[in-house]
Amino acid sequence: MSQGTVHNWRITLTSYLDRRLLWVFLLGCSSGFPWLLIGSNMSGWLTDSGLTRTTVGLFGSVFVVYAINWLWAPLIDRVKLPFLYKNLGQRRSWIFLMQVIMLICTLSISYTDPSLNLCLTMILAFAIAIASSTQDITIDAFRIDSFQEHEKNKLPQAAAMTIIGWWTGYSLPGYFSYINADSIGWDGVYLWMTGFIGLLILFTLFIDEPDSNREALQAEAESDYAMKLQQMNNSFFLWFSVTIVEPFAEFFRRNGIKVALILLLFIFLFKIGEAFLGRMSIIFYKEIGFSNIQIGQYSKLIGWGVTVVFTLIGSALNIRLGIVKGLLIGGISMAASNLMFAVMAQIGPNEQLFLATLIVDNFTSAFATIAFVSFLTFLTGRAFSATQYALLSSLGNLGRTTLSLFSGVTVDWISTFNWLECISWLNPWSIFFIITTLMVLPSLTMLMGLHPYFRRLTNP
Repeated sequence: MSQGTVHNWRITLTSYLDRRLLWVFLLGCSSGFPWLLIGSNMSGWLTDSGLTRTTVGLFGSVFVVYAINWLWAPLIDRVKLPFLYKNLGQRRSWIFLMQVIMLICTLSISYTDPSLNLCLTMILAFAIAIASSTQDITIDAFRIDSFQEHEKNKLPQAAAMTIIGWWTGYSLPGYFSYINADSIGWDGVYLWMTGFIGLLILFTLFIDEPDSNREALQAEAESDYAMKLQQMNNSFFLWFSVTIVEPFAEFFRRNGIKVALILLLFIFLFKIGEAFLGRMSIIFYKEIGFSNIQIGQYSKLIGWGVTVVFTLIGSALNIRLGIVKGLLIGGISMAASNLMFAVMAQIGPNEQLFLATLIVDNFTSAFATIAFVSFLTFLTGRAFSATQYALLSSLGNLGRTTLSLFSGVTVDWISTFNWLECISWLNPWSIFFIITTLMVLPSLTMLMGLHPYFRRLTNP
């Protein structure tokens, strides 16, 4: 290895010492934790309560909120919360308020029984989803605001710390949830979870509000719109135009309508297969014979460690490869890793295979997610960072949160369908995971077709 290469790698590694990356990590924990509350933990509770695969899959309809949160994202950019804004700033005030709402709802869920009152449990989970998706808008904007235009080389590092934080907030509490679920019950688990939300609130109070020229850029946009609308003399219409219209108009102006629409379609399709797999993973582990303790140890604790290590490695590789190559390599490997689950479905509850599958899956998922988050951040303008990033990420969430509702229905359909003799030897779960592998092909084809544009975008 040449001296120059060693020097470049040393610069890459020392770039992680930036204190702002610690804030990004802590907020990543806050972003990942609600997905445990209404996702993985809830799937475990519903399954242990005897509810069907289809019911568990459809319960995921609460996640639809994440696909439409861009509708109120403009408010996060523009509305200043009374009292909280003065003491915490624009970004932290919204995060703090949403965390308080989640704490109240989580405490309430601990006193419900989904097997007796599924509707009430779902309403509370839906409220958590609204608060969490609103928090996500603000956290993403916080990360973007923390790094200026000339610091684009730090996008992979920021994406890495976001992902590590997300998985830390999702997996470590998930580990303690699953190893204790049989002894204290799922209602006891949720009561304990309220304490973790309290810790997240302390994180929010601890971090610094990012410096940003957001308000100056918004004032400039207001001035432009005021000149165009001066004959109307309507201050509300001016506010509405800058708050609601301009964030979306600026995105389409900057990329062109045709390319912008293709970009949005690519973002929508990229992680659909992963979403189908993730929604059914807990049910799959339980049906092939793994216990709650094994799921906690392998899927949560070991999975978290593997994700942290491979996220750091993946971010360094993405810095060296570039965002576009990272997307292509990550997408192919992420799809291929789903085949490991198909093998596990055929063999059964083998702990060594479970570990190998998790290692491969977490590595490929981390690598692809870093490139994906970095790419979305690169596409986001600075004046309306909350709104534009929410629009982009919500499209990515659309597949994860809406189409994946039918993952349980799909498994049930495969299980009852009269398959041809040539594939009748395959376990229905194996067929399901093969289908999730094929789901990524349209987005990869689109990525290759847009490669020249992506190259100009990332190398102006």
